[in-house]
Amino acid sequence: MREQGHEKEHRRGRPRSEAAERAILDAAVTLLEEGVPLGALSIERIARTAGVGKATIYRRWPGKEELFVDVLREIEPPDPRLPGTSALDDLVAVLETMRRRGLAQRSSALLHNVFAEMKSHPKLWAEYRRTVILPRRRVTAELIRRGVADGEFRDDLDVEMMNDLVVGPMLLRTLHHSDAPLPDDLAERIVRAVLQGLAPR
Repeated sequence: MREQGHEKEHRRGRPRSEAAERAILDAAVTLLEEGVPLGALSIERIARTAGVGKATIYRRWPGKEELFVDVLREIEPPDPRLPGTSALDDLVAVLETMRRRGLAQRSSALLHNVFAEMKSHPKLWAEYRRTVILPRRRVTAELIRRGVADGEFRDDLDVEMMNDLVVGPMLLRTLHHSDAPLPDDLAERIVRAVLQGLAPR
């Protein structure tokens, strides 16, 4: 009976736990929208705004960097659902998400400021790179390997270099050239253009 009661208590607790996590993320986003600089966004202030204790935050995130990475995920477009029809189609979907993310950063002062500030916080940038950028890069590398195995791409080039060739143009336009055009068909145009160098002989 005690075990059953414990299970019921645990099940009742899960929605509250999820609600607390949502309140914490929402509080951090709200503070950023109000103009609080990333460096001044303390765990204490987030907890106070969310109406929870600091211990509630630390039970979910071991430190501020890990929390902020999840906050950044909250305010940027989600990763794409890949169509899975071919490596080519999936690469286009990945690049399209990058294009939309670039458009979002251009149109959102919040996103622009947060990402600009993040570069001056090495621990946060390293955590974001480890948990967001590198996994995304591994996805595109795996898509390229699949394309090579399926005969869509040539098999005599290094996968990491092919990854750079596909992703590089979109990164340049979205991150380094803020005035570069980002037309709707850009992702497909990039992949099609690069494919001329990746196609099997």
